[in-house]
Amino acid sequence: MRILVFSRTAGFRHAAIEPGIAAFERLAAEHGFQLDATEDPAVFNAADLSTYDAVVFLLTTGDVLDSAQEAAFTEFIRAGGGFVGIHSASDTEYDWPWYGGLVGAYFDGHPSNPNVRAGTLLVRATDHPATAGLPNPWDREDEWYQFRDGRAGLTVLLDVDETSYKQPDEQPAPEPRPIAWSHAYDGGRAFYTGLGHTAASYDEPLFLAHVWGGLRFALGETAEQD
Repeated sequence: MRILVFSRTAGFRHAAIEPGIAAFERLAAEHGFQLDATEDPAVFNAADLSTYDAVVFLLTTGDVLDSAQEAAFTEFIRAGGGFVGIHSASDTEYDWPWYGGLVGAYFDGHPSNPNVRAGTLLVRATDHPATAGLPNPWDREDEWYQFRDGRAGLTVLLDVDETSYKQPDEQPAPEPRPIAWSHAYDGGRAFYTGLGHTAASYDEPLFLAHVWGGLRFALGETAEQD
């Protein structure tokens, strides 16, 4: 098994990128898979992508691929490849609707002052590899994304309770809303989590178990189909 971690930024750059790569290196050592990490978009060609089982967009931002690279990545997914998107992977490629469908939604803001807050997550799919063994509720600190243009048919894995971190004048949603999900997409499989803004996330055993389970899903552990 060989995984590509891609962390190119063309906008905001998260300080957690390097800790995130280090965490994936630990996962690779623990679970026995090969890992390549790059910010070079040139790897998005048919020959190179064919050597990978899944691609992780780790804290990417902005327009990170050109049209030829987009076409190669599309064909990778259509051939059954896996995708994992972490946090600002949803703050990426706004002008490429196919990618927005792959991720499942686009970033649409987060609270500020402070942007990192304690909040409460609710597990919605207890039998999924990305949520198995997580506490329910799950209390942790992160930067809590809001989303737009959500795709229908997503399997919601985690909801976040906005009332647990927003003040009343910030108009919290009355009901918990999705923040991590998975789905089959255009021949491949995709997992996205809005968690992972902070460097500390990548030392959290529960967060890493969530990510590792999402990667297992992307590699085909479940039988979701288009």
